[in-house]
Amino acid sequence: MMLFLLVRRSLRQHLLSTLVTAFAIALAGGLLMTVWSLKKQARQTFEQMNGGWDAVLGARSSKLQLVLNAIFHLESSPGNIRPADLQVLASKPSVQAVVPIAMGDNFRGFRIVGTTTNLFSEHEYAPGQKFRLRDGRIFDDGLREALVGSFAARQLGFAVGTEFRPYHGLNYAGEGTNNVQHDDTYVVVGVLEPSNTPADRVVWIPLAGLQNMTGHDPNAASDVSAALVKLRDPAAGFRLDMEYNKQGNQFTFAWPIGTVMAQLFDKIGWFDRVLALVAWLVAVVAAASVLASIYNSTSARKRDLAILRALGARRRVVFASIVLEAAATSALGALAGVAIQFALLAGAALVVRTQTGVVLDPWQPDWVWLWAPGALVGLGALAGIAPAWKAYRIDVAAGLAPES
Repeated sequence: MMLFLLVRRSLRQHLLSTLVTAFAIALAGGLLMTVWSLKKQARQTFEQMNGGWDAVLGARSSKLQLVLNAIFHLESSPGNIRPADLQVLASKPSVQAVVPIAMGDNFRGFRIVGTTTNLFSEHEYAPGQKFRLRDGRIFDDGLREALVGSFAARQLGFAVGTEFRPYHGLNYAGEGTNNVQHDDTYVVVGVLEPSNTPADRVVWIPLAGLQNMTGHDPNAASDVSAALVKLRDPAAGFRLDMEYNKQGNQFTFAWPIGTVMAQLFDKIGWFDRVLALVAWLVAVVAAASVLASIYNSTSARKRDLAILRALGARRRVVFASIVLEAAATSALGALAGVAIQFALLAGAALVVRTQTGVVLDPWQPDWVWLWAPGALVGLGALAGIAPAWKAYRIDVAAGLAPES
């Protein structure tokens, strides 16, 4: 009991330095936990996010570019493929479904993608889940209708009946710039329920509506940017990979999608490691601040500690009180770090959803919530050993001698 009373009294007497040191530890802990949770959850989510498709077929390019373009709507299209090539793919017994997509335009930064109605009426973007309408209906074969994802509709202020004119190209430079706007006017006929997929950020129009839009190349009017592919069995992926990627030289068959996305995270894994290293360095600096703060306070408390010893406190009690004080300061910072981590993750999740449509959960449990605060407390306690040893060796007689 006396040990805890000593620690509480010391923390209260040096409240300002305690709070400053705890804040430094909180920042280190929050950054460390955010980096760890974000890279783990982002990798898991992006590798599992395939929109219900097994593969993507497109013009000869990298598999990663194809997947980012067709599934996540982030990259540019590497080229077009002809309808006859899609028919050959769809006729294969091992292929269950093929849905063409075409892109090349935007409206205020949100991509306009042409496709067929079966993407919404038949396809499951996740097991047992199809796209559902929040309002209106799915577009038909009319050339000037649009179905809008939930996020795009909210950001653009679109509702059923809204009319708009697409901008040429995938990039929007902003109002008042030289954006080239098509003459064609489209009307929103439906808005989708949130699916928490990249489809939420897309303005969908009929495939023919994009292919025949004014300003597009009439010689390539029937071409598409890529084909989304659903296979009947996993073995079919190996055969098609051999046929298109190894034996052929015209197309790229991106399969399986999860493995392709894993390559992206393998390429940027060094960045995660750098951030984690920075977080650990910040934690070490915070631990050093614990050492400096308590070491200086120990010198100031030399007389108080000597009085404690004179009143019967053992050396090991004094030693333990200093170490416990350092651990308690670190524990306060570690707890605050958890709160900082939630705030940082919430902000990161908002950015990821805005840019990709992929939803991350800041509240998803992670073991880092346990081991990171524990490591910070241990690091703080370790930093408290030096000032504790100094307090352990205090000479009682010298400490009680009157100051001149």
